[in-house]
Amino acid sequence: MANKFIAASVQMDCTPYDKEKNLAHATSLIAKAASQGAKLIVLPELFSTGYRVELKDRDLAEEIPGQTTNHLQRLAEKFNVYIAAAILEKGEDKIIYDTAIIVGAEGLIGRQRKMHLWNGEKFRFGKGNSIGVIKLPFATVGLLICYEIGFPEPARIQTQKGADILIYPSAFGKARYYAWDIASKSRALENGAFVIACNRCGQDSDSIFGGLSRIVAPDATILAAAGVEEERIVIAEIDLSATEKMRNTLPYLRDLNWKLYNKNF
Repeated sequence: MANKFIAASVQMDCTPYDKEKNLAHATSLIAKAASQGAKLIVLPELFSTGYRVELKDRDLAEEIPGQTTNHLQRLAEKFNVYIAAAILEKGEDKIIYDTAIIVGAEGLIGRQRKMHLWNGEKFRFGKGNSIGVIKLPFATVGLLICYEIGFPEPARIQTQKGADILIYPSAFGKARYYAWDIASKSRALENGAFVIACNRCGQDSDSIFGGLSRIVAPDATILAAAGVEEERIVIAEIDLSATEKMRNTLPYLRDLNWKLYNKNF
């Protein structure tokens, strides 16, 4: 497994309800990220549909694999990359989920349904009920979505299961910048893991998104970041040897008393 590779967090605006336009726009941004050497490319939450599309969630949702995952697979094969994102999923139980995926040339590699729902999402989506990790040829990653950046528990579980990188496709609100800023660095530091936090910019309905996409090192250093409003491809080198180094410097994972937690939860 290679220790170093380039990752990209793609901060983009989206057009509500227009899947074809959003997929075309994402395609151009993925091509640009790949041209800069990115091996792992992350897109925002509900990038293909827009976030505030509650009037047509069911119409826009798709099975996984489906239209969007197949499209991303073709791009992954063309550019020799892996792509992470979150889309509207029509589950086998007919429930709509907000689901993060990773796709490679070989197809769908893994998914993680959003488990912690923000505000009105409780009326739109079902809750995921499992926490896993996804093994890529060069890293093990944990997928979580947007609001979940504020929950340390699932990130810790994913790290204990082997995750070196925590990925957050997001449509995080501008009004809560302070939470995004602190939580993205905290999840990195407490787990000795890289964090790729990929957020929307722009506005859907009365939701204004905060941008500030970033890639954070295990010591909480922000390696690269975008501003609030502009579309931008955030690029940084991931050196996985930094995870082991940080976990030795601050051995939270080693010293966590899991018996105590298992007893009280």
